Amino acid sequence: MTLFDLVLNNLRRRKGRMILLLLGLAVGVATVVAMVAITDALQADITGKLDEYGANILIVPQSNALALSYGGVSVASATYDVGELSLSDLDSIKTIKNAKQISIVSPKLLGAVPMGGRLAMIAGVRFPDELKLKRWWRLDGKVDELGEDQTALQDWKMPELLFLELEPDEALAGKRLADELKLSRGSTIEIAGQPFRVHGILAENGSQDDDILFIDLSAAQRVLNKPNSISLIEVAALCTECPVEDMVKQIGEVLPQAKVTALRQSVTLRMETVEQLGRFALALSMVVMVIGALVVLTTMLGSVAERRQEIGLFRALGFRQMHVMQVILSEAALVSLAGGALGWLAGMGAAMVLAPRAANLAASVSWNPWLAVGAIGAALLVGLAASLYPAKRAAQLDPTTAMRSL
Repeated sequence: MTLFDLVLNNLRRRKGRMILLLLGLAVGVATVVAMVAITDALQADITGKLDEYGANILIVPQSNALALSYGGVSVASATYDVGELSLSDLDSIKTIKNAKQISIVSPKLLGAVPMGGRLAMIAGVRFPDELKLKRWWRLDGKVDELGEDQTALQDWKMPELLFLELEPDEALAGKRLADELKLSRGSTIEIAGQPFRVHGILAENGSQDDDILFIDLSAAQRVLNKPNSISLIEVAALCTECPVEDMVKQIGEVLPQAKVTALRQSVTLRMETVEQLGRFALALSMVVMVIGALVVLTTMLGSVAERRQEIGLFRALGFRQMHVMQVILSEAALVSLAGGALGWLAGMGAAMVLAPRAANLAASVSWNPWLAVGAIGAALLVGLAASLYPAKRAAQLDPTTAMRSL
């Protein structure tokens, strides 16, 4: 009979204790696996959403200002060396080293025009780019398809708004501007002699967008008499590995007439959120692993105490201390491997069920093979480490003392 046969026989004879040990390890591993899998999905979900929402690089014309004062009283200020941005600058942005990490480039032309008996702000945009950049936008409007309830409002949510197609003579109106000018979906408003049909009203979001009429960029250049001009460029390059600061420097080199600014707040928020989630998962994993180690330790100590006579007999028959330790550690290793595999399967199943419900995640939980390797490896490491003391204690057992109790 080999040592491995002896190990298998010992596990069969003590099924109840070993099953409890296996379940204890499996529950611990399942908890860690589920937490790590949900955290990874949550990180992917947060990163994806932050990648989608808003720009994190702002490009405006470079300018210098001189404040004029006399006797401590500010008289006026003058702006000089004002740079200009044009549509050709968009092509220059695409030539930077990290151009592949830019997801959206959205140019804008801003201007004030007479509208409805007052001055109002218009923004010329490229609607496909702007709608991708402003994914929080929603449109409210009366919908004939709602049947008898003609007063109901439709909430245009993604992806409908993302793929919304507007004609060059159509516009989107901010909520406050629409209320002041009494605009509604389908209304027509004239700007510099050119009529624009209001395709929809933006739901109020508390930003400057509520006071702006958004029209096509080329149409804005015509009504403002600024061909090929743009006021600012918003760039979205918010991804996990994007070197935003390097990209700001690269854009500044190709656009020396512009001031390029990184909106660090969005980057910092994302990084802090991801790091906090990672630390929380790590802390919880450590606590669960310590509890699992204590379960293994107490179980193996109880098993060694029950087998004093058996171990003493083996030692009397010529088993060395190393052989006794091999038997105890081999039992712990087999149970740990089975517990790790079972815990990984249970943890992944729990994560797939809980992620969309408890965490309200849109991102799916991925079956990462490295997570399986880590889970089984961690279970094996914990099992062997916690069984080392019981195995050493069994190996040091005096065979004569054990034999007296027979």
